[in-house]
Amino acid sequence: MSQDHPVTITRGDPETVLSPISVEQRHRLSQAGNDEEALKAIAADWPTLLEAWAQLAELASDPVTSYAFARVGYHRGLDQLRQSGWRGSGAVKATHESNLGFLRSLNALRKAAEAIGEEVEAKRCELFLYQLDAKWSDVLGN
Repeated sequence: MSQDHPVTITRGDPETVLSPISVEQRHRLSQAGNDEEALKAIAADWPTLLEAWAQLAELASDPVTSYAFARVGYHRGLDQLRQSGWRGSGAVKATHESNLGFLRSLNALRKAAEAIGEEVEAKRCELFLYQLDAKWSDVLGN
């Protein structure tokens, strides 16, 4: 093989990193803190902002509401992963801040599913988290 044609070796599935949120979005989230109404306004302004859906799911006072918010964040996140080149497998690491909105939504969905007795969904979400990043709980907690 000549040096003009180097061999590229890949190991395992590729890693996907979502695009970071804008400065304006980060500022609004910071201002909102744990104010549910402010977070809802942010989600209405940016329906694809995964961090807003994750925060709403984590703050919800009941598991059904948490499940609904988390489900939106999860599905919006899958859309964004696919747009970023993810094809159903490969790492989505929690060490990348831009991936946290999706992973937090998936974790909130896992917790809410468990809380309402939907064990199959809770286990599916947990397995998916481990497939995306085996160390997810080090960053997100349980």
